Amino acid sequence: MTHDPVNHPDHYTSHPSGAECIEIAEWFPFNLGNAIKYIWRNGKKGDQLEDLKKARWYLDREILRLENDIERRESVANGDLDPIRTAWGTVNHE
Repeated sequence: MTHDPVNHPDHYTSHPSGAECIEIAEWFPFNLGNAIKYIWRNGKKGDQLEDLKKARWYLDREILRLENDIERRESVANGDLDPIRTAWGTVNHE
């Protein structure tokens, strides 16, 4: 593949498998896909430690999102929250 820093940057196309990072990452939810991108390019562009910290930031964000989803579902199941208002926020019908 020819060097193309916009469409096919080296730090996303250098995997021995021949796969591009985007081909893998876009199969995952946003936060996980971004974590994969930072792990994939680790050490190929900039500071390795910074890339790993960024990957961890996206993983932590995904964990928090999942924990919040679980709490919301449990609250709805327990009758603590109205499922429509939980999903869409409070609706004002004035």
